[in-house]
Amino acid sequence: MAQITGMEKYKFRRALEEIEAAQGRGTELVTVYVPPERPISDVTNYLRGELSQSSNIKSAGTRKNVMQAIESAMQRLKGYRMPPPTGLVVFTGHVSVGADQTKMVAYVLEPPEPVASFRYRCDSKFYTEPLHEMLAEKDVYGLVVIDWSEATLGVLRGKRIEVIKNLQSQVPSKHRMGGQSARRFERGHDIAVHEWYKKIGELMTEAFLTRPEIKGIIIGGPGYSKEEFATGEFVHHELRKKILPTFLDVGYTDEYGLRELVEKSREILSGLDLMREKTLVQRLMEEIRKADGGLAAYGEEQVRNALRLGAVDTLLVSEGLRKARAKLRCANGDWEGEKTIDDAGELPTCPKDGGPLTVAESRELIDDLTMMAGQTGTNVELISKDSEEGQLLLRAFGGIAAILRFRVT
Repeated sequence: MAQITGMEKYKFRRALEEIEAAQGRGTELVTVYVPPERPISDVTNYLRGELSQSSNIKSAGTRKNVMQAIESAMQRLKGYRMPPPTGLVVFTGHVSVGADQTKMVAYVLEPPEPVASFRYRCDSKFYTEPLHEMLAEKDVYGLVVIDWSEATLGVLRGKRIEVIKNLQSQVPSKHRMGGQSARRFERGHDIAVHEWYKKIGELMTEAFLTRPEIKGIIIGGPGYSKEEFATGEFVHHELRKKILPTFLDVGYTDEYGLRELVEKSREILSGLDLMREKTLVQRLMEEIRKADGGLAAYGEEQVRNALRLGAVDTLLVSEGLRKARAKLRCANGDWEGEKTIDDAGELPTCPKDGGPLTVAESRELIDDLTMMAGQTGTNVELISKDSEEGQLLLRAFGGIAAILRFRVT
């Protein structure tokens, strides 16, 4: 199966957001997961059985809504003889729209990975947990920064660094106290270091061994203690197989050290989205810092202008954008135009008479900008809001920036 693209993953996440916002008044929302090998006729027969059972629901309102949801699911499945290669997920039901009113909704999704098993669920919320599992980042790395005084363990999951444990050691300083025998001090120091390494190895076993999704373990730290620890017999033999052979020099052994470790692992992790995003946003910042503004544009209007001129090489758009590009009309009919609006915000007033505006057409701002980019062969990069660079793009530049082919004046 072809790997899902960044834009496809984004659209799927947005669809999930809408589905998860739906709330039933009771257990009236129907979810059906159909594996790729399950004949649609089998699924329809199963739903007929559920339809028959639902006629016994005591509440007349709930009974009516559940039966309509099942019938809607069956109707959506009529267009298929067999499911697509990854199966189907169907969501149907009456969702609350306030003031004791409901509306019927229906969603049919082709998931990014094959549905593992048939599932039917009727609840007050749609059941989406298996879809989140499919979208979870598959590239996971264990992180360890260590020296004689401190160690921190973490996990790099896609773009997010999760701190698991920070620990301070009891290893005495190399500077021995006066009056102590040098040999006795060295022996005590070596024993303390050995016990420290052993403790960190045990913590790694606890943190990493039960996570088969970890592709590798990256170890770093100041000085030579990282090599001494990693090449000794302190780490579980199954985890030793996952330790990457490059031990990186980092200046810290706390949470900041984990971030420095990831930064210095650029070559090792070059395939990860995190590294790609870091490189792109850092390149943007380098251009912005140039005295003449460099080959950079940011903010919606400036980027739109550059797109119209075909000047954009790479469009950077934050996945955290929640805006729409709408065609608006004045209620009095004396103005019509396009504006960007917040997804859930109030509409602006008419620029001519200050009266109310109505939406004639609307599409997500990301889709609108991507369509413009496609007309001039511009690369589009969706930047996650989870990384530091993603937060910078969203907060400092409104989630929209571009690296240019040529300067725009």
